This record gives sequence, C-alpha cells and structure tokens, in this order.
Amino acid sequence: MSTNESSIEDTDFIFENSPVKVIAARNSPKIELVGIDIGPFEEGNEYSIKFWIAKQLEKAGVMRFPEEEMLDVTRLIRIQYHERIQSVSQVSSLPEMFYPKLRYLLGELKVSSRNSVEKMREHEKVKWLSQDIITCRLKKIVSLASASDHIDQVLRNLTVEERKLYEDLRRIINEWKAKI
Repeated sequence: MSTNESSIEDTDFIFENSPVKVIAARNSPKIELVGIDIGPFEEGNEYSIKFWIAKQLEKAGVMRFPEEEMLDVTRLIRIQYHERIQSVSQVSSLPEMFYPKLRYLLGELKVSSRNSVEKMREHEKVKWLSQDIITCRLKKIVSLASASDHIDQVLRNLTVEERKLYEDLRRIINEWKAKI
C-alpha cells in the first residue's frame, strides 16, 4: 500500500469516527450499542454524534444530516466554479473532510442510482464535477510542488490528502532537479 493510499484510509477512518451534526427525524429512545449509549432523541433537535453512527441512524430514519453538513450537487457546482476561476497559483479552501464526504456522496448515489434514473443522472453529474475539481486541484498542486518557493498561505488551503501528495511530489521533483 502506498503512503497516499494510507493517508486516504487514515482520513476516512478519522472522518467515520468524527462527530457530525444531525437532526432527529423522529423521537427515539436511548440506544445501547456495545460500549456506547446514544440518545434518547427528540424530533427536530440537533445532536452531535460520530459519523458512522449517524449514517446508520439516517438509514433507519431516526436522523437526517443538515444540508450544510454534507455535500450535494449545488455545493459541488460552487466549489468547481471557485476552483476554475482562480489562477494556477491559488487554491480554494474546501469544506472540512471534503474527500471523505465526496466518497460518501458518490457511494450513496451509486447505490440509489440502481433504482432511479434521476439518481443515476445525479450520480453521473457528481462524478463529472468531482473529476473536474480534482483535475483543477491536481494541476495546481503539481505547479506548486514544482515551484522553487512555496507559499504557506496557499498550502493552508490544501486538504490532508492533498498536502501529502504535494509533499511527495515536491520531494520527487527536488530529487529529480538535483540529479539534473
């Protein structure tokens, strides 16, 4: 396994175990899991629980994610627009845990697209937007990594996964330049 794969898996693990905001879709008594109790929940109230638990409660109809907590097509369009209008030396900041949220959205849409033409179209649009955002950001990361100086302000807008890629590319490029 490469270090970038490890970095992505680490980020996914952190995301799965990080608290997220959820809103109770209905009343629910306390739920006892192995080593952890959650609830009780009152319909309409906001709670903060680990993502992996929230995901299961959403599937059971107990919770829902607030719009601002997760990604959707509209947010991806805004992100893509901001990324495209900036110069190669500028990188937009992304929502916290962007890539794990993106992988989650794509996974959910892929599953739901099996039963719905509308969800299939949404899945295709999200895939296209995702690839465009990633391509724009990759070009910028490669450009930054090959530059002789780096700007900390720009690097702050990279995600954990992108920062690791930047550092690996910078090291490889600097080694290559030294050999030339």
